[in-house]
Amino acid sequence: MRQRIAVVGSGPAGLTFARVLHRHDYPVTVLERDPSPDARPPGGTLDLHEGLGQRALDKAGLLAEFQALSRPEGQAMRILDTAGTVLRDWRPRPDDRANPEIDRGQLRDLLLGPLDVRWGHGVTQVVPGTPEGVGVHFADGHQEAFDLVVGADGAWSRIRRAVSPVTPHYTGVTSVETSLDDVDTRHPDLARLIGDGSVAVYGVNRSLVAQRNSGGHVKVYAQFRVPLDWHTDLDPADAEAVRSSLLALFDGWAAPVLDLLRHGTAFVHRPLYVLPVAHTWTHVPGVTLLGDAAHLMPPLGAGANLAMLEGAELAESIAAGPGDPDEAVRAFEEQMWARAGRWAKTTTDGLERLVSPDPAEALALFDQVQPS
Repeated sequence: MRQRIAVVGSGPAGLTFARVLHRHDYPVTVLERDPSPDARPPGGTLDLHEGLGQRALDKAGLLAEFQALSRPEGQAMRILDTAGTVLRDWRPRPDDRANPEIDRGQLRDLLLGPLDVRWGHGVTQVVPGTPEGVGVHFADGHQEAFDLVVGADGAWSRIRRAVSPVTPHYTGVTSVETSLDDVDTRHPDLARLIGDGSVAVYGVNRSLVAQRNSGGHVKVYAQFRVPLDWHTDLDPADAEAVRSSLLALFDGWAAPVLDLLRHGTAFVHRPLYVLPVAHTWTHVPGVTLLGDAAHLMPPLGAGANLAMLEGAELAESIAAGPGDPDEAVRAFEEQMWARAGRWAKTTTDGLERLVSPDPAEALALFDQVQPS
């Protein structure tokens, strides 16, 4: 008899897991607290790596559709100093598909496809080891039982509590996000500054990064080292007050660079949290984790890629049968912990260098990871 499987969360990890199971004709219930796919802005753009996110999409039978949607030109990267001087200007070859970009919303819709998601089903708790299986408690008060519950519910996972007492901790770096719309028409000078992909500027303990999405939309990220309560006297809903505060933090930087903040619309405050680099847990039958729920790390391009590949691999292990499904989950966890630990260390070290007292560290890191 096939297991009753639920995955909590409809992000890249949960949807990839469900989509690969669906491809193997294996039933899975997707539980999502949001009332609909468009209840919240989907976020910015993702670069999907050949050996990680693209490999996961291949396992889901979606690689060709991804290639039709993705933007290989979005791999372009330009680095400036705070005076506006171009230090590096890397542009991909026409056939380079190592890390093409795709908007998060487009990726979500691609993965959703035929999946039947139970929208508006917020999970508050899971209780393993009940006579009926793993008990799932919902925000509206009702309960259900499953044989396996996969927590793909992000940084502040409710499912994590069933296997680990660990919670995320603040990195010391905060990111404030803003956006530019219709950039090619409304802000042509900034469009040229950003190019086809991203532009990054690194200063002492702070950085500004602007990244193209599709349709002339640009996401701008200001990152800086501050105490967690740095904005206590600042109303995050007061865009002008936030803008003034950011311009003061980046005072002295080149005017075209600061225009990325001057022309931004709403500002979103995002302190960066992580889980310990080597986060593991004692295996709990019937419950496991994927993605940020398992190994929240700095947002340096690895997290979503790892999450998707994990979802695909776990789904394949379960669908492969016969055998003990719990042993498949246990083996998957061991593999996930080893790989995620390596990436968590890489991204943690990377954040230290990108938002550093010495801006030369950021440039050196870029030279290490970009092809010559």
